[in-house]
Amino acid sequence: MALCFVTRQLPGPALDQLRAAHDVEVWTERLPPPPAELRARGARADGLLTLLSDRVDAELLDHCPRLKAISNYAVGYDNIDLEAATSRGIRVGNTPEVLTDATADLAFALLLAAARMLPQAIESVRVGDWLTWEPGHPLGHEVHGATLGIVGLGRIGRAVAQRAQGFEMTVLHTRTSMSTGEPLELLLEQSDFVSLHCPLTPQTHHLIDRAALAQMRPNAILINTARGQIVDHAALREALTDGTIGGAALDVTDPEPLPAGHPLRSAPNLIVTPHIGSATRVARERMTQLAVDNLLAGLEDRQMPHQVNR
Repeated sequence: MALCFVTRQLPGPALDQLRAAHDVEVWTERLPPPPAELRARGARADGLLTLLSDRVDAELLDHCPRLKAISNYAVGYDNIDLEAATSRGIRVGNTPEVLTDATADLAFALLLAAARMLPQAIESVRVGDWLTWEPGHPLGHEVHGATLGIVGLGRIGRAVAQRAQGFEMTVLHTRTSMSTGEPLELLLEQSDFVSLHCPLTPQTHHLIDRAALAQMRPNAILINTARGQIVDHAALREALTDGTIGGAALDVTDPEPLPAGHPLRSAPNLIVTPHIGSATRVARERMTQLAVDNLLAGLEDRQMPHQVNR
């Protein structure tokens, strides 16, 4: 029987499945285990079930001599040093597909909320600024028939494109290895809305920088449900403040959460949600099941159902 450390309490019954097969320790705090605690727990563990907020680097793995498997509770795994894990013979898995629709729903919800200025409208009611029906307050942007640019046409990007069809939007997307598409510069110039769905890699870090934002239309809205580091936050704040773009809606930031005094918090026409892209009961419970399935397979030295290293 192996020892598994799960870095957060997870929704759904699948953890009971893991407990039936192995000894399981669960970190029950809302905040992630501090690095020293993760090292101490990992040093005794055969399996880790981690979240995006857990940094699993070579230094940590050096403290985990028994470790055979890491199951990451996310589609992305940029929090894990994949090369370091692979060189140590540690299988690494993720949880794709089951959160596609939930994240696509949120991306489109953010698009609609930013386009129609819903936060400002809700706040006007809350503070008593709803005086009467007014023809010029607040005026948002038309979504129906607009142009949506999707950066990263993977599972989630394609799901967002499907939702855009119901609004008869023109959909552009960047080129991928599997399809033709638009160069990023052209997509930014032609889109009324730009939605980010690419993975975080060295090539996509700060992909949306000052130069990219300057290529967008003055009324364009940027939506990010991918990774916060894809957007240069200092450049975004400038673009929102000086009107280079019309607005932004972020479910991911760098860092997470944004500190209380972070300059981006005071930017105009900005919506920030606390990384809730997959936050539906169905999606999160399915993620738990996939994460447990990955870990059970890895501990038996079998190929994980969703293994990201070979």
